[in-house]
Amino acid sequence: MSQNDGWEPVTRLGKQVQDGEITSMEEALESGLPLKEHEIVDQLLPGMEDEVLDINMVQRMTDSGRRVKFRCVVVVGNRDGYLGYAEGRDDQVGGAIQKAIEVAKLNVISVDRGSGSWEDQAGGVNSLTRRAEGKAGSVEVEVIPAPQGLGLAGAETVRNILELAGIQDAWTQSNGNTRTTVNLAKATFNALENASQARTPDRARRVQREAEDGVSN
Repeated sequence: MSQNDGWEPVTRLGKQVQDGEITSMEEALESGLPLKEHEIVDQLLPGMEDEVLDINMVQRMTDSGRRVKFRCVVVVGNRDGYLGYAEGRDDQVGGAIQKAIEVAKLNVISVDRGSGSWEDQAGGVNSLTRRAEGKAGSVEVEVIPAPQGLGLAGAETVRNILELAGIQDAWTQSNGNTRTTVNLAKATFNALENASQARTPDRARRVQREAEDGVSN
C-alpha cells in the first residue's frame, strides 16, 4: 500500500491494522479503540473521496495586529456507507483543506443504510433504515428514508454529503439559518451519526467507556 509507505503507527489500533489483525473499517470501528491516525482510514478505505463544502476567511485581532486564517469545511466518503466530516483552519487555504481532510478521516462513521421506506422491499441499502435527525447551531436537519428511484430531495450541501455516504434516495427537511453552510453540513453529518450510534455494538460501547475512564489506551 504505497500511499502509507513509511507509516509507523503509534496507537494500538494503528498497530493492529498494520499487523493485519484488523482488516476492515467495520472491524476498526467495532473495536471501540480510538481512531487517532488518518493513515488507518487510508489503508482500510483506499477509495475515500473528499469534497470541500465551504471556505471562509476568518479574521482575529491579536496584540501584534490583525491575523487572517482560512476555515475550510470538508466531507470525506467512499460512496459505500462510510462518511467523515471536519473543519480545518490554517494561514493558507491548502493547509486548511489538508487539515480538514485528515481530521474528517478521524471522524469516520459507518452510515446506517437500508431501505426504510414502506414502499421499498427489505434488504436494500439505497436509503436509511429509519428517520435521522441532527442539529448544529440554529440549523436542524431531518433525513427521511425514500423509495428506490426517488433520488435525493434537498439542498445541494445536504445532497453532496448523502451522496458521499452512499445514500441514493432520501427526503430531507431543514430548518434554521440554512444559508450557513458549516451548520447545515454539520447538522446533516450529526443526523447520520445519531442514526449510526443507535446501532453501536455493546462491546464497542464498553471499550469506549473503558478508554474514557483511563482503563484502556
